[in-house]
Amino acid sequence: MPVTTVAEVIARMEATEAALPAADGMACFNRMYLGVTRQVYSQLGEGFYADPAFMTQLDVVFANLYFGAADAASDQAAVPLAWRPLVEQRANTGIEPVQFALAGMNAHINHDLPLALVATCTALATSPDAGAHYADYQKVDQLLDSAEQAVRESFESAPELAVDHHVTAVSNLIANWTINSARDMAWNNCLLLWAVRDDPFARGLLADSLASSAALASRLLLVEL
Repeated sequence: MPVTTVAEVIARMEATEAALPAADGMACFNRMYLGVTRQVYSQLGEGFYADPAFMTQLDVVFANLYFGAADAASDQAAVPLAWRPLVEQRANTGIEPVQFALAGMNAHINHDLPLALVATCTALATSPDAGAHYADYQKVDQLLDSAEQAVRESFESAPELAVDHHVTAVSNLIANWTINSARDMAWNNCLLLWAVRDDPFARGLLADSLASSAALASRLLLVEL
C-alpha cells in the first residue's frame, strides 16, 4: 500500500534495508535514499522550508513512485522503464555499489521527480511557480550535496577498491553524473509536464521520453568496468 507520511516512508525504507542483501543493487540505492530522507524529515519541522506541507506531500508522492518500482521488481515486465536497468542488473557482482546507487538516483530524479512534482501541485491545487515551491526545492540541493559526496567517499575509501585496476574508470564514469544537474533538469521537465497537463497525448509522449532517457542513462551508469 502507498505510504502517507514521511515517517512511513522512512520505516518502509528501513524494512527494505533489513530485508535485502547489502550488495543488492536496489539495496545500494535504498541506503542512500534513506539517508537523504532522514535529513529532509529532520528539517520539516524546524522552519527550514517556507512551505513544509508542500515538501511533505512531495516527499511522500516521490517515495511512492520508488516503492511502486520496487514492488514490481519480481516481474521485470511490470517494472517502470526508467527503473528496468537497475532491476535487471541488481544481482550483477561486476557492478560497483556506487554505480547501483547513482543509477537508482538517475531513475528516481530524472523520471520520477517531475511526475511527483506535477502530482503534488495537482493534489494541493497549486502550481510549480507558486509561492516558495522552487526556493524550497532548491534547499534540498544543500542536503543532497553532502549525500552525493558521502557516496563518492564511501566508494573511494573502500579498501578492496583502492588497489583495483578499474577504480579510475568507475570514478570517471560517476563523475559525469551529478545530483544537482539532474534536479535542475527535473524541475524544467516538471514545468513542461505542467504546461501540457491537460493534453493527455502530449503529456504521455513527454513522460515516455523521460522514461526512455532515464533508462538509457542508467544503462550507461551500470556498465561493467
